[in-house]
Formats: sequence, C-alpha cells, structure tokens
Amino acid sequence: MGTRTRKARNGQKPRRISRRTFLKSAVAAGAFAATATLPRVNVARAQAPIVWKVQSTWPTRDIFHEVIVSLAQRVNEMSGGRLRFDVLPAGAVVPAFEVLDAVNRGVLDGGHGVPAYWFGKHVAASLFGTGPSFGMDAIDLLAWFYYGGGFDMYQNLLQNELKMNVVSFLHGPIPTQPLGWFRNPVLRPEQLQRTKYRTVGLSAELFKELGASVVILPGGEIVPALERGVIDGAEFNNPTSDKLLGFPDVRKVYMLQSYHQPVECLEVLFNKSKWDALPADLKAIVRNAILAESADFQHKMIDRNSKDLEELETQRKVRVFVTPRPVLEAQLKAWDVLIDRHSKANRTFARIIQSQRAWARRVVSWKLRTYVDNRPAFEHWFRRR
Repeated sequence: MGTRTRKARNGQKPRRISRRTFLKSAVAAGAFAATATLPRVNVARAQAPIVWKVQSTWPTRDIFHEVIVSLAQRVNEMSGGRLRFDVLPAGAVVPAFEVLDAVNRGVLDGGHGVPAYWFGKHVAASLFGTGPSFGMDAIDLLAWFYYGGGFDMYQNLLQNELKMNVVSFLHGPIPTQPLGWFRNPVLRPEQLQRTKYRTVGLSAELFKELGASVVILPGGEIVPALERGVIDGAEFNNPTSDKLLGFPDVRKVYMLQSYHQPVECLEVLFNKSKWDALPADLKAIVRNAILAESADFQHKMIDRNSKDLEELETQRKVRVFVTPRPVLEAQLKAWDVLIDRHSKANRTFARIIQSQRAWARRVVSWKLRTYVDNRPAFEHWFRRR
C-alpha cells in the first residue's frame, strides 16, 4: 500500500495521494484537534492572578489584623492563587477612619474594620456593631445579619443612602467588650461624669448621656492619649488586643462587662465594581473563606482572650473588676433615650432597630429557655468551699 486514492468530486479525475502525504495530513489534523480542546485550560493557567490591595483599620500587632491576614491566606489557598489579597495595616495608604471612602473610590480594593467606624457618615451604621443589642450576643447579631434581613439593610444603607460603591460582609463575632481601663474602679455611674473617655460609634453618644466627655480615636492612638493625659479612661475591645496595644503599661484597673458594646462583629469591605467583576466561583470562594475565618476567629478568641486575661492579672498586676449592676442599668436607661431620639429622627435607624428588636425577642427568648445557666456548674467544680 504505497498510495491512496482520493474519491473524485464533481466529475473530476481521482487524485492519487502518497502515503507520506497522508500521514503528514493526519498528524497535523490530530495536533489541531488536540490543541482545540486546550486553550481554556492553558489560558487560565497563564493568566496573572487577580491581586487586591486590602487595608485594615488595625495596627499590625493587633489580633484583628491577624484575622484579615489569615483570611487572605484562605482565599489564596482556596482559589489556587487566582485571587490574592495584598494586606496592609492601618495608615499604610489612608488613615483608619478613611478606609470606607478609599474602598469606594477604588484607591483600595478592600478594607477591614467595624461598621461603628462609619458612624460619622450615618448613625445607623453603628447598629451593625455598636448598638443596644436587646439581650443578644454577637453571634445572635451575626445570625440576624445573614438570616434576619440585616445583610440587605446594610447594603442598602451603604450603597443607596451613602452612595458608596462597596459591598460588605460581617464576620468574626466579638465577645462582650469591657467597660475599659481606668485609674480607679468605676463602681457608680456618677463616676463617669466629666471623665474624658475614648470610645466609638453610638457608644460615644451613650457615654455623653452618662455625663462623660468623649474622644473618638482609632486603636493605635489610644494608649499614647492615655499616657499624655488627653483622656482619663478608654475602651478598645478585648484582653488580647488591649494587651498588645499596651493598655496595662498606662492603666492598672480593668473593668469587664458593659452594655456600651455588648455586640460587635468585624467587617470586610470590597469595592463593588471589583466584586461584581469577579467570576462566580471566586465570589463563592471569598464568601466561604469569610465564613470559615469567622468560625476560626471565635475559637481563637476563646483561647487567646482567656490566656491573656490570666496574664494581665497574674503577671502584669492588673486589677480586674466586673462592672457593677448600677452602672449597667444606667447604660440601659441611656440606650432608651438614644433609641427614642434617633428612631424619631431617622426612618432607616427606626427600621433597623425594629428588625433587631423582633429578632432578639424571638432568639433571646429561645436561648434563655434552652441554654442551661453554666454558673452553677462552674461554681460546683471550681469554687468549692
């Protein structure tokens, strides 16, 4: 078989084809068929990764900055390197309280903070992290955000009312925040009067209602302000963050428990145009990475906060007190005043408050009746006389 005959067409004479010519044609056709199935795979592999510049509102040494670094690692691993976050600490591109604006403008692709930091733009932003709680803890608030309508309310607030080109996801429920650091124990609400005190969000109005003089500062500026006497007392967030920021170096009285920020969650922001342009699978990866990091953060806070509180007491000689009930009750009465004032003045605020109140009535009622009170069990095993 030295040659093949090609079938005649249109009445033409059949043309004889050599074996060599036939084999060359077959190889070429096979190569074309093989490469025709490959471009998508090869192009995907050849494409440069998507890299987003994400700045936190936290100093590098804070545990909250660790969260966004860890989230970036999860996204990189889960996406096979297709999407990467270039994570920067507070102040690297813009000051902490300007992160939302920077993400909106595209100066940053993403940001990490808490909604209370946008209180100056809209009072209702604080309800997504620094609000009255109605008996909820931060896990309850996060559940409301994703299953009780909070997510849509917050996107509407940011995108439609504030005209911000951003999308936001809450994560990382934070334990009840301490009343804070003082020179002397706060045993009566009257002691807060005329105290120069640092806090943020609606909490600032709460302490003003209690007679304090409030100064709003980002985390990295609090300890220097205490040291210089610009403020008398301050809260930031939790034993781990407070220790790392240096609070025990300038104050030795630590008041645990408070209603000024009984619920708060962390927030990751993305520029909405960038987010909308992501492929569906990368969006799913980011969303699931956020949920995974949220759960891991809870576990980490249980471990780190408990260890660091022990260290503050035993090694750093910090005097730790539980805030007395009269101070807590004064805070609740102040919340009543603020809720009434802002609900009358702002429809959006009123709508969010109503949603949270309805959620809390159902959820907290269920929890109080379902979850056993663990104080008797703890006292049985660890406080025997």
